[in-house]
Amino acid sequence: MTTYLLRRFALGLCVLIVSMLLLFVLIYAVPGDPASIALGPRASEAQKAFFREQMGLDQPLAMQAASFLWNLLHGDFGTDILSQRPVADLVFAALPRTVTLAVVGVIWAAAIGTPLGIWAALRPNTFIDWLIGVISTSVVALPAFLMAIYALILFAVMLNWFPAIGAGEPGDLLDQLHHLALPAFAIGVAWVGYIARLVRVSMLETLAQPHVRTYRSFGVSDLRIALRYVLPIAVVPVISVLGVGIGNLLSGAVLVEVVFSRPGLGSLAYDAVLSRNFPVLLGAVVVTTGLYVLANFLADALIAYLDPRLAEKG
Repeated sequence: MTTYLLRRFALGLCVLIVSMLLLFVLIYAVPGDPASIALGPRASEAQKAFFREQMGLDQPLAMQAASFLWNLLHGDFGTDILSQRPVADLVFAALPRTVTLAVVGVIWAAAIGTPLGIWAALRPNTFIDWLIGVISTSVVALPAFLMAIYALILFAVMLNWFPAIGAGEPGDLLDQLHHLALPAFAIGVAWVGYIARLVRVSMLETLAQPHVRTYRSFGVSDLRIALRYVLPIAVVPVISVLGVGIGNLLSGAVLVEVVFSRPGLGSLAYDAVLSRNFPVLLGAVVVTTGLYVLANFLADALIAYLDPRLAEKG
C-alpha cells in the first residue's frame, strides 16, 4: 500500500506542476494591461514601464513562469498588483471559507444521498426506487450557479428565511452557519443525485454476490446486511467519484460565492479577473488546483484502506 500511495503522490505532484504551467500561460494570455488598470488611465508610459519592470511583467513568459515556480517552492505567491500585499495572505485568508463551503456541501449531500441509494437498492423496481431515480436524475441536471440563483430568489428574497449575501459576522458561529446554508445547499444538491445513483448501483451489484446470499440463508436481516457487510464495499466507487468530483465542487463553490457575494477564493478570483490582477488570479487558481490534487490523493488513500486489493492492482 505504501508503494501505491507513493505512486499516487508522485502522479499528483506531476499533475499539479503541469497544471500550474498551463494555467500560467492561459492566464497571461487574457487581454488587458495590469499596469494600466493598477495605475489608472492618466499614468504615463514611463510610469507603466516602471511598474511592469517592478512586477516582472516585462520579462518573457518563460522567465516569468520559471520565476513563479521558483518563488512558489519558497512559499512566495507574488505580490498583489493593486494593494501591494502578499498574494499568499489574500489567498489563505479566503481559503477556509471556500473549503468550508465545499465540505459542508458534500457532507449534507452524502448524508441524504447515501440513505436514498440504500433505500432504492433494498427495494429495486418498486415505486420508491422509481421515485428516487426520478428525483436523483432531476437534481443532477441542475448547475450549481442556476440552483444558487433559484435558492436566492426563493429562500432569501421571497421567503426571507436566509440572508442573501455575505458570510456572517466574524466570531458569531450561528450567524455564519445561517449565511452558509443556502450556498452549501446550492453546490450540494446535484451531488445528492450522483451519490444516490452510485450507491444504488454499487449496492445492487454487491447484494448479488454469493457471500450476501449466505448471510441471508442464516437469517440476517436485509438492513443489517446492507449497513454492515454491503455498504463498506459499495461505498468505494462513491469515494472515487467524489475524489474526482471535488474539482466540480470547487468550481461550483467559485460560482456560488459570486452569486451570494460570499468572500472566498471564488470572489477573489472573480475580482482578480475583472481587474487583470494576474498574481492574485494565479495564486487562487494554483491553490484550487492543489486542493483538487490533494482531494484525489486522499480519496485514493481511503479507497486503498477500505479495499487493499485495489492498492495491489494499482
